[in-house]
Amino acid sequence: MNTPLPKELRDLVESGPLAHLSTVNPDGSPQVSVIWIGLAGNDLVSGHLSWNQKLRNIGRDPRVVLSFEAPRDPAVFLSEHAVLRAHATIEPSDEAWDLLDRLTRVYMTPDKQFPAPRASGYLVRYSIERIGGVGPWTRPA
Repeated sequence: MNTPLPKELRDLVESGPLAHLSTVNPDGSPQVSVIWIGLAGNDLVSGHLSWNQKLRNIGRDPRVVLSFEAPRDPAVFLSEHAVLRAHATIEPSDEAWDLLDRLTRVYMTPDKQFPAPRASGYLVRYSIERIGGVGPWTRPA
């Protein structure tokens, strides 16, 4: 199942919030990484140039959780945030560097290029199963 991303959530993703990616280690303990995320169609995607722990975890167990905050509004008691349960798929790709370069302009500055040498890597595609959190992207029960 791939839950469509509401416009407000798509807008938040495109604004460049750092995302917390939660995976499960082989011993069952949690592993959390802070990553850059972007959009590709209705999916969230991230780019990676090395086969690190988060990718090894996803390869073994594709169930993940992504969370990120909206910009803080000091007048609000609980900040808007999104918590997304997803199924992650890893794709070896020559486009990983291109995605990271595109996201550099979101997360850093529009005139910056991704600082690592161009290389093949991995795209992780997140098929959203459930959207939670606090904000206009959640629906009342």
